[in-house]
Amino acid sequence: MSYYSSTILSETTFEAALETVTAELAKEGFGVISEIDVSGTLKKKIDVDFKKYTILGACNPGYAHHALQSEDKIGVFLPCNVVVIEQSPGKIEVAAVDPVASMVAADNAELTEMSHEVQQKLQRVIKALK
Repeated sequence: MSYYSSTILSETTFEAALETVTAELAKEGFGVISEIDVSGTLKKKIDVDFKKYTILGACNPGYAHHALQSEDKIGVFLPCNVVVIEQSPGKIEVAAVDPVASMVAADNAELTEMSHEVQQKLQRVIKALK
């Protein structure tokens, strides 16, 4: 079982890809509640140059609330992470976590069912980017 789904965006900029991904996530009811500039952080903290790489913490409030009511420690798996990676100039990869793979560890039937719904939403985001 893969732990993510992904696609490649061609002939775009990294910044444009971030905007497009955020817009597609919104169409599926997700807001971006955190944005981690991995390349900037690595440069600042350990002086390493790394390709453009941003982690978007995507949250669908309804699903998050339901999951937290079902199991209050499930927050260790939230939010759903989506990464935007510049693999080469003009070639941007977008990968989204597979929530079904994540929720296996929780061993909770209610969360497993819900994770399939979230999985479908994130897969629609990835497909819409193609």
